[in-house]
Amino acid sequence: MTLKECYAVIGGNYDDVVSRFHSEKIVKKFVLKFLNDSSYELLCSSMKDENYEEAFRAAHTIKGICQNLSITRLYEISGQLCEALRNGFTPEVPILVERTKEEYKQTLTAIKEYQRQNEVV
Repeated sequence: MTLKECYAVIGGNYDDVVSRFHSEKIVKKFVLKFLNDSSYELLCSSMKDENYEEAFRAAHTIKGICQNLSITRLYEISGQLCEALRNGFTPEVPILVERTKEEYKQTLTAIKEYQRQNEVV
């Protein structure tokens, strides 16, 4: 799987991110760093603890990372979640959390597969 193919799977905008970063090598570096970001775990634990302020912060971080990396689908859903959490819990939060989790897992799976297929052996 190429990086461009990975972006197609995750619903990202490969051309946009490469033009902004000026190098596929730099994009690759930051996409792989996405695997180590702890914002998703913070979102999950904050929701479990009903700490909506912290959940907002986590959703906001995910949104920002995805915007920078042009990971469009996850950016859009995490942005919706971020807005829903902006003033605490709202009725749409549980649905948006689940949609964010699903999209995050799909994104993570695709990036891990890209990493696996492109490891130097």
